[in-house]
Amino acid sequence: MDVKKLVLLIGALVVAAITAVTAKNMFSGASAPQAVAKPVVPAGPEVLVATRTLPVGTIIDAESLKYQMWPEGLVQPAYFVKGGQPGEGGEGGEGAVPMTDPSSLIGSVVRNEITAGQPITQGALIRPGERGFLAAALGPGMRAVTVSVSQTSGVAGFIFPGDRVDMVLTQEVSGGDGPPLKVSETILSNVRVLATDQRTSATDEEGKPEVLTMSTVTLEVTPKIAEKIAVAQTIGTLSLSLRSIADNAQELERAIAAGEIDVPEGDAKAEKRMLLAIADKPIDETPTFTVGGDVSRYQRRTVPTKDDEGVASGPAVRVARGSNVSLVPLGAK
Repeated sequence: MDVKKLVLLIGALVVAAITAVTAKNMFSGASAPQAVAKPVVPAGPEVLVATRTLPVGTIIDAESLKYQMWPEGLVQPAYFVKGGQPGEGGEGGEGAVPMTDPSSLIGSVVRNEITAGQPITQGALIRPGERGFLAAALGPGMRAVTVSVSQTSGVAGFIFPGDRVDMVLTQEVSGGDGPPLKVSETILSNVRVLATDQRTSATDEEGKPEVLTMSTVTLEVTPKIAEKIAVAQTIGTLSLSLRSIADNAQELERAIAAGEIDVPEGDAKAEKRMLLAIADKPIDETPTFTVGGDVSRYQRRTVPTKDDEGVASGPAVRVARGSNVSLVPLGAK
């Protein structure tokens, strides 16, 4: 073999061997790429938004609002911005409303409807003490009435604005012989509380829950119910009983099952609006009552009455004792 060709062949083999070794070392020594966490860069300042849809007249509570990141370029001057971050009005918070404690808005009333996730603006809320506050808290066609309560009839101060209560009327009905009939009846149900002793918030100045004994409670009712309450206060003693949040859902399900409500089909928004309106409506059509005889065997169940001639009226039994005949009202003790 030619010496020149042999040298070239050996050189090619050496180069190929070196290349193979180098490539092997490169692939075997290369480490897997490491995932490096990048610091989260805030998308923008935090603004106060609604956690759920807030219809007109809603009383703001602690669960109604929260802070949420918002694009800096879309922050409006009327937004409540955490810490006063800059909005469109300029740097350093100019044009934005500084807001550090959402609890200061608890007890405010929604003037214009706010959808879930929508930023809260100054013009959308009316704070307690501002002109038109109570009128904004009332729903369309509703009225505000105030009733007197005591520590026992007012649930020991555990009734707060936004709660719903039933109203119980207790009275004594006299007539005929014997003790008067004592009776309590639930004359109203599902009535919304607007304020207690002119307080529209359930928190103190520091935002902490506060329970106070109250003497008056302001309620939201229809004009007809307002008339009934005015008369009821002259008849006997009014007491309030606090309703559970779940009661409204049960009442609504019962009304739908009984066919009392026609739920619109095919329109989810209309259905939701109708169900909310029904759930918020005070009820005065199905009163219940309890008389003294239901509590104690020594109390009456009915009221015996007599006309001008001394003859018992109503269902009675004729009792003859010799030549004496008398009428005894049914249920009389």
